[in-house]
Amino acid sequence: MSDRIEPFAGVVGASSSDAADAGGVQPLVEFDRVWFGYDDRPVLEDVCLRIMPRQLVCVIGPNGGGKTTLVRLLLGLLQPQRGQVRVLGGPAQAASRAIGYMPQHVRFDPLFPISALEVALMGRLGHGGWRNRFGWYSREDRRKARDALAAVGMSGQAEEPFASLSGGQRQRVLIARALCCEPQLLVLDEPTANVDSMMESQLFATLRALNDRMAVVVVSHDLGFVSNLAERVICVNRRVVEHRSGPLNDEAVQAMYGSPMRVVDHCRAVSHEGCRHE
Repeated sequence: MSDRIEPFAGVVGASSSDAADAGGVQPLVEFDRVWFGYDDRPVLEDVCLRIMPRQLVCVIGPNGGGKTTLVRLLLGLLQPQRGQVRVLGGPAQAASRAIGYMPQHVRFDPLFPISALEVALMGRLGHGGWRNRFGWYSREDRRKARDALAAVGMSGQAEEPFASLSGGQRQRVLIARALCCEPQLLVLDEPTANVDSMMESQLFATLRALNDRMAVVVVSHDLGFVSNLAERVICVNRRVVEHRSGPLNDEAVQAMYGSPMRVVDHCRAVSHEGCRHE
């Protein structure tokens, strides 16, 4: 990837003195010349990035390129070694309750008897006073959990065991858990992992609907999903470069990942005569 950071619509590469856009709207998230590394190994270099309210942003990049580190900085789990990360105008740690987060990997005991509703309720921990810090949920907490399940199309499965759900249904329940804290920003790490094409299209529609209410950041390796979902695509490979979403071709992928790659035209049926789309 080129070391040159190209500005896009006044978002990437802008200085902190220009914090608001032309309409006076303050950024929801701002990285101002952020550097971070582990030991002597640099991971992120001179990152300038803004996310505005109700934007839908996709983050892509190669393994080890810094995507996870970028998300941890945004969540306030890491502190930049140089530069500043601001969320809602202040330190990222102070805004953690305004961020709904769905991690890439969730481990659970399939024998543990927990329902989809109870998983969603976990998102209320620490948000309704001292009682629900210990899982003593109020009627209001339960209402918000059911509303969150309804928002992702899982109302009918609220009482079903979480372990009995399909991979795509579990993903949507985990999104509902992230929504239960009533966030201003929703961050999803690899939401299409272990999801089939039908569930992926439903997830696409769900994220579009949620984006009417809040900013959404999706970290994904699924370039087809990314190119269809968002107009802002942020490629992280030590430095940050922003691309407009559009038709995916070999040249675009090589520019994003910094090495030769080929785009595979996936179809459902292949014969000696070639592909047949059904």
